Amino acid sequence: MADTKDFLLEIGTEEMPSAPLINASKQLPKLIVKMLDDAGLAHGDVRVVSSPRRLAAIVSGVACATEAVHDVKRGPKAQIAFDADGNPTKAAEGFARKCGVDASALTRSVSEDGNEYVFAEKNVPSEPAMPILSALGHDVIAAIEWPNYRSQRWGSEHETFVRPVRWICALLGEEVVPVSYADVKSGNTTRGHRVLAPGEHVVADPSRYEQVLEDSFVLSSDRREKVIREGIAAIEAERPGSHVDTPARIFDEVVNLCEWPTVLVGKFDEEFLRVPQEIICESMLSNQRYFPIFDAEGKLTREFVIVSNADPKVSDTVVAGNERVVRPRLDDAKFFFDEDLKRPMEEFVQRLGIVTFQEKLGTTLQKVQRMEKLAAAVARGAGEDEQGVKLAVRAAHLAKADLVSQAVVEFTNQQGVMGGYYAEAAGEAPEVCAAIREHYRPRFAGDELPSGVCGKCVAVADKLDTCCGIFAIDEPPTGSSDPYAVRRAAIGIIAMLRTLPSVSLKSLIAESLAAYAEQGLEFDREAVAQKVEQFFSGRLKSIAKDEGVRLDSIEAVSAVGVIDPAEFIARARALDSARAEQPELFEALAGAFTRAHNLADASLGCEVDTSILGDSELALLSACEEGEEKVASALAQKDFDAACSALAALKEPIDRFFDDVLVMDEHDDVRGNRLRLLNRFASVFAGVADVSALSRKK
Repeated sequence: MADTKDFLLEIGTEEMPSAPLINASKQLPKLIVKMLDDAGLAHGDVRVVSSPRRLAAIVSGVACATEAVHDVKRGPKAQIAFDADGNPTKAAEGFARKCGVDASALTRSVSEDGNEYVFAEKNVPSEPAMPILSALGHDVIAAIEWPNYRSQRWGSEHETFVRPVRWICALLGEEVVPVSYADVKSGNTTRGHRVLAPGEHVVADPSRYEQVLEDSFVLSSDRREKVIREGIAAIEAERPGSHVDTPARIFDEVVNLCEWPTVLVGKFDEEFLRVPQEIICESMLSNQRYFPIFDAEGKLTREFVIVSNADPKVSDTVVAGNERVVRPRLDDAKFFFDEDLKRPMEEFVQRLGIVTFQEKLGTTLQKVQRMEKLAAAVARGAGEDEQGVKLAVRAAHLAKADLVSQAVVEFTNQQGVMGGYYAEAAGEAPEVCAAIREHYRPRFAGDELPSGVCGKCVAVADKLDTCCGIFAIDEPPTGSSDPYAVRRAAIGIIAMLRTLPSVSLKSLIAESLAAYAEQGLEFDREAVAQKVEQFFSGRLKSIAKDEGVRLDSIEAVSAVGVIDPAEFIARARALDSARAEQPELFEALAGAFTRAHNLADASLGCEVDTSILGDSELALLSACEEGEEKVASALAQKDFDAACSALAALKEPIDRFFDDVLVMDEHDDVRGNRLRLLNRFASVFAGVADVSALSRKK
C-alpha cells in the first residue's frame, strides 16, 4: 500500500459573486475525484472550503504514487488469432485494442486445457503523485464552468476565471505542488481577511489549513452560516415574538459576501412604515441584503439586520453607514407608491394595450378581456350568484393593472400584491382586492391557493388563458422547454379546480378558445381543444400516480375522457379501493369486459330483441338495465364507490352468459342480437371507466 498524504488546492481570487461561487463549490469535488480516478491515484474524501475570495478543496489520504499494474489477459485461440502466415487476424487486433496493446505485442502460450491461446500482458509502472497533482491543479481550475457569468482575463494571459486569480496554495503534505495558472504560480501561503489579517499566511500542511484561515479571520461557509444564524436567533430572543425574515436565496448570498460575519441591527425612519411592507422588504432584501424584522403580530418594524464583514470594533460606524444608505432606497419605494396612487387604476388598465402579452397572442389588455369572460364562466360553474360573478369579472379586469405601475416596474416580484393595495385605496370590494393580490397563486406545486372563490376564478382564468393560447399557436411545452410555464400553470389550475368540483374544465377550455377566436386568432378549435384536454389528462395522471393510485386504475379512468380534476381523482381512488376489497372479482370482470368489448360491434346498436333471448341472455339484459340505472344515479350524485359496485354486480351475469351462449351463432339474427346485447353490456361501463385496462399485461 502506497504512503498517503492530504492534498490541498486553494484558488485565491478577487471577490466572487455568490451564485457562481455556490455552483463552483458543487463542481470542484466532482472534478477532482474524476481526475484523480482517471490518473489512478487513490484518495479519500474531498472537503470544499469557500469564501468570497477563495475556493479550496482538501483531499484526505492521497496516495504518493499510483499502483504499479501487471495484468495478463487471455484472448482467443492462437489458430483463430493468427492466419497461416502468422499475421494477426481481426480477432487478434480487436482483442489487442481492447487490452490497450499493439497486436504485435501479443504472446502465445499453451493453457491447462491443452489449447494454445494468445495473451496480452500489460505492465504499467508506478508514477509519483507530484507531477499528476501539478497537472490536475491547472486542469481543475480551467475546467470549472461559470454558467450565466462571463469569465474574466487579467494581465497578458488568455486563461480565464470568474474573477482574476491572485494566488494558488497547493500542498501534498508539507510539500508545495507546483501549479501554474495564467500568471500565478502556487506556493504554501493563503491570504487572510482584507482588514483584520491582511497579507500572506503560511499553511504548513493541509490539515492545518482551516485553522490558519480562522486565525486570519476567515471562516468556512458552514461556520459563517452558523455564526449568522446564531446572531439572528439572539436578536429574536431580545425581542420576544419577533421574527427575522431570511429568504433562502438572499441568506445564501449574504453568507458568501463575508469572511468574518458580525450580525448587527439598524433602523429606518418611521415614515416608511406607511408604505406597503412588501416593497420596503423587497428593497432592503434585493438591493441591500438587509433582513427585515417583524413583530409578534407579523407587522414590519423599523429595525433590520445587517451582516457586516468589517472589524467588529467599528460596528457603530457600520450601522450608521448602512442606515444612511437605506434611506434613499426606501425613499424611492415610497415615491413610486405615492405616484402610483395619484392615477386611477382604469388608466393602468388601458395602458396595458401597449404591453405585449405574447407576440402571436396580442396585448396584455386583450388577455385581460379574455380573462374577464373566463373568470365569469368559472364563477358561474362554481355556483356563485350574480354578485359573485360581477366581483370575479371586476377582479379579472384589474388583475394586471399594476404591471405598468412604477412600483412593479421597479419591484417586479410584487406584481399582484401592489395591485391589491391600489385597488384597496380605490375603494374596491375586499374580495376584489384579495383576488388581485393572490391571482398569481399557486406559483409552484404545493404553494398556497388563493384564499377565496373570487381569487380562484381569476387565477384559473389567467393560467388557463395562457395554456390555451400557447397550444392555439402550436408552441406547446416540450421535454426540454416550457418558456411560458404551461406545465406549472396546469398544475395550479388542477389544484384550484379540485376545490371547485362543480366547474367543468372541458367547458372552460372551450370558452377560452372561443375568446381567442373572437379576437381574430385563427386555429382549429376542435383539434386544439383535444390537445389541451390531453395535456391536462397527462398532468392528472402524474398527480394521481404521485398520490398513490395504481397506474392501471388511472388508465381506466383516463380512457373515458374525464379531465375534471376532483372527479378524475375521486373515480381513480374509488376504482382502486373497490379493486383492493375484491381483487379477484375485478380482475375477472376486467377479463370479461375485454372479451365482450372485443366481440361487440358498435355499428349494430344496443336494441335487443327479447323474444329470441334465452335465460342467461335475459339475466344479462336485466342486469344491464339495472346497472345502467344505478350507474346513472351514482354518477349524478358523484358517488363513484356506488358506480364501481354497480359494475361489480355485472360479473356473475356476464360469466354465465359466456358459459351458456355461443356468441357467434351460425344464424345471423341470433348472432346479431347477442352482439347488440354485448354492446348494451359495454355501454354500462362507458361513463365510469375502461376496465379492460385492468387486465392488460403490466
